[in-house]
Amino acid sequence: MRRQEDNPFLTTKEVAELLHVNEKMVYSLVNDKGLPASKVTGKWLFPRRLVAEWLEVNVTNYRPATVSVDDLILLVAGSDDPLFQQTLALFQRRYPRRIAFFANLGSMGGVSSLRRGLCHIGVCHLLQDENEEYNFDFASQELEQAPVFVNFSKREQGLLVAKGNPKGIEGIEDLARKGISIVNRPQGTGTRVLLDHELSIRRISSQKIDGYSREVSRHLDGGLEVLAGRVDAAPGIRAIAGMLDLDFVPLRWERFDLIISKERFFERGIQDFIGLLHEETFRQLADSFVGYDVSLCGKMLFPDNLK
Repeated sequence: MRRQEDNPFLTTKEVAELLHVNEKMVYSLVNDKGLPASKVTGKWLFPRRLVAEWLEVNVTNYRPATVSVDDLILLVAGSDDPLFQQTLALFQRRYPRRIAFFANLGSMGGVSSLRRGLCHIGVCHLLQDENEEYNFDFASQELEQAPVFVNFSKREQGLLVAKGNPKGIEGIEDLARKGISIVNRPQGTGTRVLLDHELSIRRISSQKIDGYSREVSRHLDGGLEVLAGRVDAAPGIRAIAGMLDLDFVPLRWERFDLIISKERFFERGIQDFIGLLHEETFRQLADSFVGYDVSLCGKMLFPDNLK
């Protein structure tokens, strides 16, 4: 039997009990304080993890730590991506005296780390409620000051399935079929946010999906589970299907961005990394993968300049 705390969403009543306020106050917090919520078929749902993140953001007596300003160190936290990992390796080879560290914390973990001053760059791909834009609203909720957004790539999200697609999986609805099993990504990752969004708009309960609660930390790990035949599908990006010779059921293209605080943006290490994105060596690296579009790569983004 599924435990209540395993449900990724809270009801209005549950949020009120958590915050020790009445339900009317919960609606006021949504409107006035940015409490994360989604309205589905007339009912408010609150992502459990985002509510916890919102509580952290609104702690008034918390003094964030700050990483030391050192041109020889580049600290990055956030979403898992094979092209980004290869780009960090390219950066390390280009600047051998520097050290680049990456923490695979998921998209929300990257934004949270940036807020706490624990990294120079947060990497994320978080789908917003209107089902079109990415990252801007999440950063606005998490960060006290608007950061700089620099695009890294667009990439294709979907479902990784075995070669030949023997179970005939054609879309999200098929994940709820009897005999279909999956492995999932952790809460806080952009891929999990997308999967939960696709399930919610189709009114599919996660309890109907075999393997919804089984999690792996990387896209590659999900692909390997499919390749080994331990599961039938895994949410992931097309690049992994290309690497492992799997089939792929496409869902949508998403924007994968770098988020940088304004006060750090012109630090040498950050500027050198962004500069690398404009070089032919990086473009050739991107061309060696499938499922990426780097036409916006290295460009600064604003909520009103993408239309």
